[in-house]
Amino acid sequence: MSGRARGAARSWASAACSRRDALRALAASLAAAAAGATGCARRAPDGRIEASLWFAYGGKNREVLLSLIDQFHREQGRYRIDAVYQGDYFEALAKLRTALAARAAPALTHVVGEVVPYLAEAGVLEPLERFLGAPGAGDGGLDVVEALGQAGTFVGGGERPLVCLPFNRSTPIAYYNRDVFRELGLSPPSTWDELRQTAARLVVRDGGGTRRWGFECPIDWWFWAALVGQAGGELLGPDGAPAFGGEAGVRALRFWQALVHEDRTMKPPPGRDYNAWQVTNTDFLSGRVAMIWTSTAFLRYLEDNAGQAGAGKFEVGAAPLPRDVRASVPTGGTMFVMPRGAAPAAQDAAFAFLRWMMEPAQANAWATRTGYMPVSRRGLEALTRDGYYAAHPNDRVAVDQLAHAAPWPWSPDLFRVQREAVQPRLEEAVLAPRDAAETLSEAVRAAAER
Repeated sequence: MSGRARGAARSWASAACSRRDALRALAASLAAAAAGATGCARRAPDGRIEASLWFAYGGKNREVLLSLIDQFHREQGRYRIDAVYQGDYFEALAKLRTALAARAAPALTHVVGEVVPYLAEAGVLEPLERFLGAPGAGDGGLDVVEALGQAGTFVGGGERPLVCLPFNRSTPIAYYNRDVFRELGLSPPSTWDELRQTAARLVVRDGGGTRRWGFECPIDWWFWAALVGQAGGELLGPDGAPAFGGEAGVRALRFWQALVHEDRTMKPPPGRDYNAWQVTNTDFLSGRVAMIWTSTAFLRYLEDNAGQAGAGKFEVGAAPLPRDVRASVPTGGTMFVMPRGAAPAAQDAAFAFLRWMMEPAQANAWATRTGYMPVSRRGLEALTRDGYYAAHPNDRVAVDQLAHAAPWPWSPDLFRVQREAVQPRLEEAVLAPRDAAETLSEAVRAAAER
């Protein structure tokens, strides 16, 4: 076992304890917050009713969001949105927990999709149908892309009270160095077998080292869930208990292990969560790897920066993830939610902005300037009709993959299971490597703990 793998083995248990403590604290916070707290909405110096929005990303995506908020302010004179950066998704969730406990939550925020069932079942999210004036009418005419809204993101999501609307939604896609592929006469792989063959062709060895790897992918729950679906598995069994794909989950782990240890074509990025994602992007841009899996959210970033890459300018290509027994991808990113407790006028301001963001013009501006997916159905139709996707075929990949999007189970334990039972075991299982079946059996036992 490598030093890095031993470190992962030593650290995952203490990390799991800290995550378990955090989740228990979150549960207590939510129970206390469910009663809510209301008061008078703040007013901006210009007299507008103000609503707080907490958001969770920086860089170009932050710039685009703030520019849209400025546009919202220019187009109407009643409301003002006070946008406050709260770190990455998981940092923002921790801060939301604290704010809920203090009954000081923002009027509007966005959270990773997997945590929505937990928050909803805890009773701390405002039902959005009351703002739409159409109880039981789904998204109330907002016309969101179904696969990206609550109805399509979760099993049975359309049968539940509406508590979330799509914001920065994504799927994992494959990116490749189009110049290298062209030079070698390769096409993007469409099956797992082709991925192994293509990755082997892309590798460049230099003495005892590797100058260019064929493939790289963060060892992360999201990409493993994609593999499980492609292998024909489901995260939950027929009885609703965590099964993690059964034999398909084992096959998914073994596929990664084969790429890393047998083929030696996959470069496993160090770290977890977004550290590993950033390393993957950097390796791709620098020419150290010719093909990666990451989020469509990075599309614009990778396209814009490939021209400044250390290995020289190259053209970025995008392709669907390859299939095993079937095509399958999870959706990802975040959903807008309105925590309970804000003053009614602030809630009105927050929902006015939310409704505005769902309109085709704003949904498309967000999507085309970032790489995230358009959440307005009419907006998506307009992009297609007006030739945007013909001119930007990379943007079309994630949209086309929605035909194979696998909904998440509506389970209040989903986020806990992800962060506590599965995620800390994946890296060790791939790098050590640990027996895949034993690892997932252990994860199932951990998921059953409360």
